[in-house]
Amino acid sequence: MVAARSEGPGGRARIIVLGKQGSGKGTQAEYLAEVYGVPHVSTGDAFRAAVKAGSELGRLAQSYMDRGDLVPDDIVMGVLREHLFGPGAPEGFILDGVPRTLAQAEALEQMASPRGIDVVVELEVPTAEVLRRLSARRVCTTCGTNYNLAFNPPKAPGRCDVCGGQLVQRDDDTEEAIRRRLELYESSTAPLVSWYRDRGKLVSVDGDGPPEEVAERLVAAIDAARARAT
Repeated sequence: MVAARSEGPGGRARIIVLGKQGSGKGTQAEYLAEVYGVPHVSTGDAFRAAVKAGSELGRLAQSYMDRGDLVPDDIVMGVLREHLFGPGAPEGFILDGVPRTLAQAEALEQMASPRGIDVVVELEVPTAEVLRRLSARRVCTTCGTNYNLAFNPPKAPGRCDVCGGQLVQRDDDTEEAIRRRLELYESSTAPLVSWYRDRGKLVSVDGDGPPEEVAERLVAAIDAARARAT
């Protein structure tokens, strides 16, 4: 694995990771956070922090989530503004799960001004591989621990290593449901990818293969992009 970078207290890298469900973006974002010495931030992290802090936006976001509704863009971006650019926020971050729309990307760029975002990484994984990964996911009905039959199987077939509970496939991990989610991702993300590419901030990285190899490709692509921008 690539050694961590030394970029001063808290680090300064501002990186967005895009990718389909099952592309491994969460795993890779965690690794990039270690390499560049900045926090890995997801929308869920930002929402939880806002709720814990008792902010008005946090309470609004929680009310939508409690009802099972999508949180509106203006509230999502307001929470992110507080979390990423408010008082005491870190200089850098690895952002995962947002932006999801062109409107969110434009709002994020304004918030990050004048410096902006350093690099936007798109993890490219073939649909067949994503289907294989997601359809192999299993979850424990008792404790909620997740497994993957392809690369993180339980020790005993069908049983959780942690509590011995039964492992099941989630309703939204059937092939039909996965294909629907991928179609929605492609339709919403295609304009986003073009928008970042037009601004010279997008790098596409092959996300197929062992996580360690993907991580090395990611870091090499990010370092090259950041070097070109300086």
